[in-house]
Amino acid sequence: MDLDVNLILALVGFVVMMGILGGIGINKPRGMSVKMWCAGYLAVAIGFDILALIGLIGGFIWLTYLLVGLSAGAATGLGIHVMHHINEENEHASIMGI
Repeated sequence: MDLDVNLILALVGFVVMMGILGGIGINKPRGMSVKMWCAGYLAVAIGFDILALIGLIGGFIWLTYLLVGLSAGAATGLGIHVMHHINEENEHASIMGI
């Protein structure tokens, strides 16, 4: 199987995003306050938006594939975060628990 450069860029984007989210903590802050944790997530989102605008306006194909990987990493990070809350809900049933 030949690895296309675009596939490698997407994989790099995925690994970078998972590294960033893992670094700041997907489910709880890692070495920072909750306020800084939320600001970190906001910074990641704004950085992602800026990259998307640069890629779209500039027509950079390589950046498009990198963004595909970044968005896949962000979606996976969100899925891990939500699963954490589902597990917490199962342990401590509340009015939202079914």
